[in-house]
Amino acid sequence: MSRLHLLGAAVLLLAATSAPATSFVVTTDTTVDALDATTDVTSSPFRDDKIVRAAHADAASFVASDGAIRGARLEAALAHIRSQLPQLNASDMQLAQAILAL
Repeated sequence: MSRLHLLGAAVLLLAATSAPATSFVVTTDTTVDALDATTDVTSSPFRDDKIVRAAHADAASFVASDGAIRGARLEAALAHIRSQLPQLNASDMQLAQAILAL
């Protein structure tokens, strides 16, 4: 019976240590992908763009509310960015985070 308990404990320990590593990898991959997608925006002329700069507060609300709050200035900035960079394949959340990084 003690071998069964020991084996069970070993399996549980192995399962418990693999979950955080997987979560870390997923979180890291998501963060790297988001930063990669926003590089075009942060290293571009949008840094001094009045429409994009005016959307900073709306972008902060959007990110903080996980996309629930969408201000008019943010909508204008998203449309402006997409019209200037039609090849950019980034979500609204990624662009809002890029606006905050400017």
